[in-house]
Amino acid sequence: MNALSRLWDSGWTLRISLLLLLGVLVLAVAGPALAPYDPLAQNTAIALQNPTPAHLFGTDYLGRDVLSRLFAGAPASLLSAVGAALIGLLVGAVPGALSAFAPRVGEWLALRAVDALLSLPFILFAIVFAALLGNGLIQATLAIGILIAPGFFRVARAATLRVRESPYVEASALLGASAWWVLTRHVSRQVAPNLVVAGISALGSALLTVASLTFLGIGVQPPDPTWGGMLASDLGYLSQRPLGPLAPALAIILTVASLNLLADAARDALGAEAVPRRTRTTEKTHV
Repeated sequence: MNALSRLWDSGWTLRISLLLLLGVLVLAVAGPALAPYDPLAQNTAIALQNPTPAHLFGTDYLGRDVLSRLFAGAPASLLSAVGAALIGLLVGAVPGALSAFAPRVGEWLALRAVDALLSLPFILFAIVFAALLGNGLIQATLAIGILIAPGFFRVARAATLRVRESPYVEASALLGASAWWVLTRHVSRQVAPNLVVAGISALGSALLTVASLTFLGIGVQPPDPTWGGMLASDLGYLSQRPLGPLAPALAIILTVASLNLLADAARDALGAEAVPRRTRTTEKTHV
């Protein structure tokens, strides 16, 4: 509760961000139900309209209500980002913490696997992944989760290495405690704040990647709405409706900016340490 209180007292900018994220959470859960119109209903007679009282954000090139499509596209855009962050957390954090207690051969192999994943370009890997396993939102979410896992790996490993050298952890090891017992009883409490901050930051990165993939037509196919897909379709009609891409672009920008502000505030409130990026040479010193 003290951390939450410090978080709320961080300033009015963060409070606005928290309120925006609360609205985003509502859209992620009940976005389609809140849409004033059918997001797939077409009416070419009112295509490319500017904002009006009947259509607050105007209509797209097929006469579909932009606000309704923005609401209906929120779950696919936001929940896939959450899923990718959770996959990255599970795939990256647990092996990262365990690698600090692994034998040298296992530690070296884990670090080389992370280096290999870091060398892969996000968008290209996701495109290849979708081509191999099918063009679907689950496949795209899995690909993004795998690619953000190295970030969690490095955060968990760096925090675990610091805790591993603490006197009480060394005493536990001398008394015969297993690595798993030390991880669950001692290390997890110290590493958790860093993972919370990394998870919030990863949500923003995952949302941007999901928007980029749906912008390219990967993950969710038209006519199903997504924020990235709306942005792509509106860009084709800038001459007729210059402010068309504004609504989905603002939704993405404000959500990511709010998540970044929340991550910074959470780091200060939880006392998490900023984990520096490790170079290949620095990692090898632990092998």
